[in-house]
Amino acid sequence: MATTRSASTVWEGNLIDGRGQVAFNSSGIGQQQVTWASRAEEANGRTSPEELIAAAHSSCFSMALSHGLAGAGTPSTRLTTSAEVTFQPGTGITGIHLTVEGEVPGIDSAAFMAAAEEAKANCPVSQALAGTTITLTAKLA
Repeated sequence: MATTRSASTVWEGNLIDGRGQVAFNSSGIGQQQVTWASRAEEANGRTSPEELIAAAHSSCFSMALSHGLAGAGTPSTRLTTSAEVTFQPGTGITGIHLTVEGEVPGIDSAAFMAAAEEAKANCPVSQALAGTTITLTAKLA
């Protein structure tokens, strides 16, 4: 069964001096402020499209890796994943780097790296971002 999730943004003003509110409509978890400065300079308590992509990518990748490991008979105890999305004003998103550390009983480093590479290639967010260079660092705890 297909699902649809939604978020919305209300933006006021021009790009440089304006500001917006991103609302997480599906979950109802609230709103976050977004500005050009939070995107191209310092976050200062506000979010950015790239941070939202990083959140989506790190969670999707973790789910895909967890599923792959369990399917291979080596379920994880814990996966800690971060995603760094690099944004260059005037160019756009120039890359994404995933870093994962896993607690996975009964698996060696090579098998963990192979599972992580498969998750990177096949998680739906990675596939949606296929036009972007995605790199990966994976290690066992």
